[in-house]
Amino acid sequence: QVQLVESGGGFVQPGGSLRLSCGASGFTFRDAHMSWYRQAPGKERELVARIFSSGTTNYTDSVKGRFTISRVNAKNTVYLQMNSLKPEDTAVYYCNAQPRRFGMSDYWGQGTQVTVSS
Repeated sequence: QVQLVESGGGFVQPGGSLRLSCGASGFTFRDAHMSWYRQAPGKERELVARIFSSGTTNYTDSVKGRFTISRVNAKNTVYLQMNSLKPEDTAVYYCNAQPRRFGMSDYWGQGTQVTVSS
């Protein structure tokens, strides 16, 4: 069974930093594309960052230069380093996996709350 477990969320002041982690199991991690999404109350879930199996990364414009997605395949873990946090970054952050294998759908973690406030 596929599992994605996020950790690292919390309460931080504007300008602060957090690192989110997502531990994965139940599929071949190194072949999967991994993403972080976020959802604020009353808003649509949005893609924040994606790291492909090749290591190439994509970011939404609002986080470019501040957030970094990375992966350690030997640990089946994807990270999101968040620096220079703003109140607008407040949301529940979700880990997403695309296993890229026939018969396997995308999978989601349970989410972790990030609150940026003074």
